[in-house]
Amino acid sequence: MIKILFVCLGNICRSPMAQGIMESKIHKKGLGGKVLTDSAGTANYHVDEAPDPRTLTALRRNGIELVHKGQQFKEAHLQEFDYILAMDRNNLEDIQKKVGKSSKVFLMRDFDRVEKGADVPDPYYGGVDGFEKIYTILNRSIEHFMQDKIVDVSSR
Repeated sequence: MIKILFVCLGNICRSPMAQGIMESKIHKKGLGGKVLTDSAGTANYHVDEAPDPRTLTALRRNGIELVHKGQQFKEAHLQEFDYILAMDRNNLEDIQKKVGKSSKVFLMRDFDRVEKGADVPDPYYGGVDGFEKIYTILNRSIEHFMQDKIVDVSSR
């Protein structure tokens, strides 16, 4: 089984949205039981809280339901997950401060073919439109991540 962890700052906007998108793609591609996903935040601001309502709205508009409670990223995640995808450079640096440099840790938009290596902007202080924009970025990046890294899992 391949395990993927998405990480942002508070684990209520970007990373749970990425988790929901990935879970939907896993289901649609018939990869349940072969790929597992979760999300976490580098800060402990929203531990045990549900995702931001705007995150859930953007997901629902795209036919995705998500049940998640916020959690903080911890060192043990490095051993538990095969891929850790940080939403921006600050998150990447915070992860690396905890676990060092690792071949398991990537920037989410390393897989974006439109703006490769860019940050996934934090929509927290904006309106619903920002969450829709983030959905588009994450959906595209996750699709390319799956093409690059999960391509052979269906034969396992």
